[in-house]
Amino acid sequence: MGIFALVTGRPGPSGFGSASTAEQVTDGVDASNLTAIVTGGASGIGLETARVLALRGAHVIIAARNVEAAKEAKQLILKDNRSARVDVLTLDLCSIKSVRAFVGSFNALDLPLNLLINNAGVMFCPHRLSEDGIELQFATNHLGHFLLTNLLLEKMKNTARTTGVEGRIVNLSSIAHVHTYKDGIHFDKINDRISYNDKRAYGQSKLANILHANELSRRLQEEGVNITVNSVHPGLIMTPLMRHSALLMRTLKLFTFWFWKNVPQGAATTLYVALHPKVKGVTGKYYVDCNEMKPSSYARDENLAKMLWDFSNKLIDGASKS
Repeated sequence: MGIFALVTGRPGPSGFGSASTAEQVTDGVDASNLTAIVTGGASGIGLETARVLALRGAHVIIAARNVEAAKEAKQLILKDNRSARVDVLTLDLCSIKSVRAFVGSFNALDLPLNLLINNAGVMFCPHRLSEDGIELQFATNHLGHFLLTNLLLEKMKNTARTTGVEGRIVNLSSIAHVHTYKDGIHFDKINDRISYNDKRAYGQSKLANILHANELSRRLQEEGVNITVNSVHPGLIMTPLMRHSALLMRTLKLFTFWFWKNVPQGAATTLYVALHPKVKGVTGKYYVDCNEMKPSSYARDENLAKMLWDFSNKLIDGASKS
């Protein structure tokens, strides 16, 4: 999938491309037997993802920090789809305590779990530490989703085993994963203010999303578990994610408008990987415009993925004990 395909929307091998929408890539899919969690489902492509999942019949749990916004999102979905099954639960991904509380609340609903869409994120933030003392972009975009996924994994394994239906985990990464720090992940300077660069910190967190997906995929394959894990780049979309760099993004868009997508197009790759039958059994891959693409060399580094896995567990253990 090159620049020409991106600009023209020309379909790739999957039959879809940059111009495809979330509804188009899920046309004819029956998801009425599926339960899905969408983090950051209150706005932007997260809301569109939740809306189309519900449109296809899935029971959707919107996990969001802003509960009022999430409730409004639920009402928007119900307005056009009165039979939609949508619930809202509080989740602040930069808080380990909140992630654990969310999982407790979800488990109390006694629902199965087929799909986990790790969509939420922050972008280009000024340097700031989370309540657990971890750099905010890394804490929110990677570590919160890492912990959330691990805590929900047994539920997903049980669902896949008892129903025989393949579970799918989708990590939203970004093409920005190529613009990271030297050596990929700043393990020894993860919270360092002096060396902090908001763009590279974002790229680092998006690289971590791919490495997490790849390492989890490898582990699940070794176990023989019927769950796939893939990562996606949704494309350039003007959403609330860009609130810390709105002026920069609007200026950039003036000169690169042909690369940008609308929200329905931005959610298409996520939903293609989450629901389309062509992706059945496919795991550990990276998708752009609904087609598989090779990510950066750092993203394909198995040793780096294992190091990140261990590092993430140590950060969580350390924060939990403090």
